Amino acid sequence: MSAMKTTGSPGTPRILPVLSHFKYEHFVAGISGGVVSTLMLHPLDLIKTRFAVSDGHSRTGPQYKSLKSAVMQIVKTEGVRGLYRGVTPNVLGSGGAWGCYFFFYNTIKTWIQGGNSRKPLGPSMHMFAAADAGILTLVMTNPLWVVKTRLCLQYMDDKHLPETLRYNGMLDAIRKIYRTEGFRGLYRGFVPGMFGVSHGAIQFMVYEEMKNWYNEYLNSPIDTKLSTLEYIFFAAVSKLIAAASTYPYQVVRARLQDHHHNYKGSVHCIESIWRSEGLRGFYKGLTPYLLHVTPNICLIIVIYETFSNVPTNSH
Repeated sequence: MSAMKTTGSPGTPRILPVLSHFKYEHFVAGISGGVVSTLMLHPLDLIKTRFAVSDGHSRTGPQYKSLKSAVMQIVKTEGVRGLYRGVTPNVLGSGGAWGCYFFFYNTIKTWIQGGNSRKPLGPSMHMFAAADAGILTLVMTNPLWVVKTRLCLQYMDDKHLPETLRYNGMLDAIRKIYRTEGFRGLYRGFVPGMFGVSHGAIQFMVYEEMKNWYNEYLNSPIDTKLSTLEYIFFAAVSKLIAAASTYPYQVVRARLQDHHHNYKGSVHCIESIWRSEGLRGFYKGLTPYLLHVTPNICLIIVIYETFSNVPTNSH
């Protein structure tokens, strides 16, 4: 308790104020939102991934003309179960990632505020907290995203691939990737993922600033609890702005993680996409992505705000 009361005292070590702001509620809220939303929306994530790696000229996997045709073709050739390939690492990755992200983000943000939740941070500090949280989360969860991507990209006609590139589930995929590609294989796509940290930073900066602006407009403290519809609106707008500005990194990361392609690195992947597909190639899969992430983030934010506001609203 003394660490929280003596945060501002000159003799207190700087690490103690950070530790005093740890709250498990943010971790639980993030996990809950990530797991629920992923279970509901995984098929759209799978289709987005398949669109993203479809370069239009190499014969690797099926080519889909539209979102509707993709769903029909997958169900026809792989069954309904095909829409849920990679769901296990996606649930673990999404739940763990959102749990870690909200945990780190709110710990860093509360530390900057000195424990005063009504102190406005401004856009730059919100982006700083979100970027730091994103980097820490990516380091911990990247292997799960590699496995999720590869399981999503398992096709019925992959029998020609060597046994080491055919996976029978999450644990089998982790074991084979590590055995054949080493530790580095589990961190494919990490570099564009680092650029993707800007996505979360922009999203949460916009979200927090919109909430603050709205509460100030209502002459209320910035930590005032809002209605569910208000949270949904702010979450949707912030996600659309972030997606429009950063989506290309998703395409690059998915292709680097795809075991059907063999790029030398991020630069080679970007050059290949630009040369053969132009600017449009960097936005492949955007429609199913938006259909997936917009309700996804709205659900996550509502669950998160509900969980994290319970302790602060108790009397």
